[in-house]
Amino acid sequence: MELSWFSTKEAQQFVKYAMKRELVMKKDGMLSPNFPLDTIKIPVGFTPSKKIFNETTDDKKGEDIIEEIVFQIFEQTHQDKTEIQKEIKREGAEKNLLAEVAALYIARKHGVDVSEWYSVIEKSIVKENKV
Repeated sequence: MELSWFSTKEAQQFVKYAMKRELVMKKDGMLSPNFPLDTIKIPVGFTPSKKIFNETTDDKKGEDIIEEIVFQIFEQTHQDKTEIQKEIKREGAEKNLLAEVAALYIARKHGVDVSEWYSVIEKSIVKENKV
């Protein structure tokens, strides 16, 4: 972000992406790489591609989206991931909701802002239901 490579939202998405894949870890309130930095050589003039954000949101399938939402709920509530998944399944069955919609519902129930997923899930639902 300091190099103006990303907007604030994109930087937050990237950090979540890197944490989920255990590329970085939180240590004493700070993020630390989970790999040796001295082996990495960055070319002069390097700027990262924003393609990663398209791959991590727009091209996600239902299960991946649910995993991302579960991770967001876990990050903010520290509730067990398995319990979050069970709660999503239970609410989905009780209310006859698609799994993605149930995941959004549970996130909002726990006060987790998942508005970034609304359009992605809407596109996914519309794409799946096209004849």
